[in-house]
Amino acid sequence: MAMDLGSKGSLKADINVTPLVDVMLVLLIIMMLIAPMLQQGVAVTLPEAGNTGDKPDTQDQTVVAVDSRGKFYVNALPTPPEDLVPRVTRALEDKKEKLVYLKGDKDAKYAAIMDAMDALRKAQIENIALITERKQTKGGATAGGGQ
Repeated sequence: MAMDLGSKGSLKADINVTPLVDVMLVLLIIMMLIAPMLQQGVAVTLPEAGNTGDKPDTQDQTVVAVDSRGKFYVNALPTPPEDLVPRVTRALEDKKEKLVYLKGDKDAKYAAIMDAMDALRKAQIENIALITERKQTKGGATAGGGQ
C-alpha cells in the first residue's frame, strides 16, 4: 500500500495491485499447462496394429470410444447406445471435416465396435478412422505409425 501525504497533511491510501496481477498470471499459466493433461478422455487400452499411421491429435476431434464393458462414449461423455448417433451428429454440426475417430478397447467385444460403426454408417457418417497403438517389435522398437 502506498501512502501519500497531501498538501493539507491528509493521508491518501492506494492499493498496489501489481502482486495480485502477478499471482493471477502464474495461476493462469499453471491452468493452461494442466488443462490439456486433464482432457485425456476415456481410459481405453488400444489394440496394437503393425500397419498404422501417426496417432491423430484428438483434442478438437469427434471421438467415439467403446470401453471393455461395451459402453459408448462421445468425446469422453457416457452415451447410451440409442443416443450415439444424435450426439455424434451434434458434435459434427459445426465442423468442416466430418471425421469420427473410433477408439475401441482391445478387450471390448467385436460386436460392440461393429454396432458403433453400423450406427454411424446408417447416419451417413462415412469417414470413420480407427485408433490403435503401434505394434511393438521384439527389440522394443515400434513398427509402423500409430493411428
